[in-house]
Amino acid sequence: MKNEFYHYIVKLQDRITSKLEEIDGKAKFHEDVWERAEGGGGRTRVIQDGNVFEKGGVNISAVHGALPKAMQSYFKVGDVDFFACGLSLVLHPKNPFVPTVHANWRYFEMYDKKGNVVDCWFGGGQDLTPYYLFEEDAVHFHQTCKTACDKHNPEFYPRFKKQCDEYFWNAHRGEARGVGGLFFDYCKATPDFGMQQWYDFVTEVGNSFLEAYVPIVEKRKDTEYREANRTWQEIRRGRYVEFNLVHDKGTLFGLKTNGRIESILMSLPPHVQWVYDHHPEPESEEERLLAVLKEPREWI
Repeated sequence: MKNEFYHYIVKLQDRITSKLEEIDGKAKFHEDVWERAEGGGGRTRVIQDGNVFEKGGVNISAVHGALPKAMQSYFKVGDVDFFACGLSLVLHPKNPFVPTVHANWRYFEMYDKKGNVVDCWFGGGQDLTPYYLFEEDAVHFHQTCKTACDKHNPEFYPRFKKQCDEYFWNAHRGEARGVGGLFFDYCKATPDFGMQQWYDFVTEVGNSFLEAYVPIVEKRKDTEYREANRTWQEIRRGRYVEFNLVHDKGTLFGLKTNGRIESILMSLPPHVQWVYDHHPEPESEEERLLAVLKEPREWI
């Protein structure tokens, strides 16, 4: 399973980066192939200063070795070995009317000292973070997610949409990071749903990503904007940074397992603002966005 999924994310990375370069029309992805001293490595691809994408990364990794003590405590296990592979992406467009997007699809195994697999699971999802709310964009993103889920189980979309709303929540701000999407973790085999079926589901979601995001980018990337729109975008990017550094489990796992720091922190945008006690103008488009982020909405 780990080999099958790793080969999948290698091809998916190629497909996604090729399409994003085509959309940008200027910038190309810079690739770094890196190795982890304790075992494994990855292929980081970053795009910067493009016509459309100010900064973004589409990274794959496959790491293995002894599970660090900090992660043993987190998973409530003893002295075990692990393997983890996945694709993680974040795209920060230049135009404030184009939303930031994040996605991740991953597979994890743990082994006893004889090399036997003692646990394994899939995880992942994809979510949208707009700076200005276009309801039809949120509906399109969620509909694409739902269509992918429904091919495997009609209960998946409502379950994983709810988990996304709960996970990407900036508790210290009392607001969502964005308008959500899907989030699933610890997807393990059951008598009714085996690991091959989970693989089929996770790859279905991964294959839906470009369909979910690209039409939104193409619709909004040439929208005219003012400096005030950029300022608002940078303030909201600050909330994005706060979530990734305070709450995100993927960031924590990367740091605790001696991951490559440049790849872990590639999700951070290049230009951000923290303005003291900032409040948007009453009845403005900026305030309208905040109202939606205060309570999860059913988009479908």
